[in-house]
Order: sequence, then C-alpha cells, then structure tokens
Amino acid sequence: MSPLKIEQGASSHSVYPLRDPNSDVVEKHTLAVLVENEPGVLARVIGLFSGRGYNIESLTVAEVDHKGHLSRITIVTTGTPQVIEQIKAQLGRIVPVHKVNDLTVEGPFVERELALFRVAGTGEKRVEALRLADIFRANVVDSTLESFVFQLTGAPEKIDAFADLMRPLGLNEVARTGVAALSRGS
Repeated sequence: MSPLKIEQGASSHSVYPLRDPNSDVVEKHTLAVLVENEPGVLARVIGLFSGRGYNIESLTVAEVDHKGHLSRITIVTTGTPQVIEQIKAQLGRIVPVHKVNDLTVEGPFVERELALFRVAGTGEKRVEALRLADIFRANVVDSTLESFVFQLTGAPEKIDAFADLMRPLGLNEVARTGVAALSRGS
C-alpha cells in the first residue's frame, strides 16, 4: 500500500499510473482496432492472437467508413497488464492497422451486444418466460405454439443474466453478436 492507502489498480480513470504493469492479475480489456477494409486483414489480426495463445472472448467487425475503406474490429480479450500491452503493441505493428484503442483504460465507454434466444415451453413455463422477457425488455421476434425467439440488446452481463434465467424454462439455442463498444464523450 502507498502512504495514501490507495491500492495499485484502484482506478482505471486516474491521471497517475496506479496499475502495476508486472501484475499477475488477469484483466478483461476491450480493444477497438481501426483497419484497412481489405482481404486478409482479419485473418492477420486473429493470427496474432492464435499464434501467441491469447484468448478472444468477443469479436465484432464492420465497415465504418465506406469512402475511406476502413473497418473497425472490436475485440474483448483477457490477460495480465503486461500481456495486454504486448497485444496492443503487436496489433499496432500490423501494416493495415491504423489505430489501436484500449477502451478499458482510456476512460468510460459504452458496450452493447445483441442476442437471440430460442426458448421452448408450454403452460406456466411459457408464461414465466414472457414475464422475464418483459422485465429484461426483450422483444419477441418469432413465436410458435411450442417456442419463442427473443431478441435482447444490452451489456454482456445483462445477456448472461437473461440466459441463466431462461435455462430452466427451456432455453434451446442462443446466438450472440459479440460486443460493440464506443468511448463516451467527445
């Protein structure tokens, strides 16, 4: 502990470097990578992760500038601070990469995910699934006599919580888009 009784890593929004870069604590980071929209770029980025044994928890890619031929890759990964710094440095060295932002350390950011859930059930389980969907503000996008397909958007934790509650009610299948994230403010 420091003389001010502030633990290292206590805040990711401090102007002082409170995180120990040599820490063994595994952290989750959201990286936004701006790349040229050309064939093979995604394969090179993914190859960097697989070649070094890094894990990707979520990956989304979409073109963000049609005229400039730029795409944005949003990657959620985990690792020690040293591993995260190494990932960012290695991503920055790939030729078609324009910019690498670590949204987790750069300040507050918004992240959202879209998921579809197929829930089968009849009777009371069907009614309970509809009640829970209403609480979570999930939309029914398809319905049969035996099942529903719910659409839900929100933070990954919200998606996980909804899935946990739907499992005993007959959750059959889940499709998730992965995290899309932007930093807050200007």
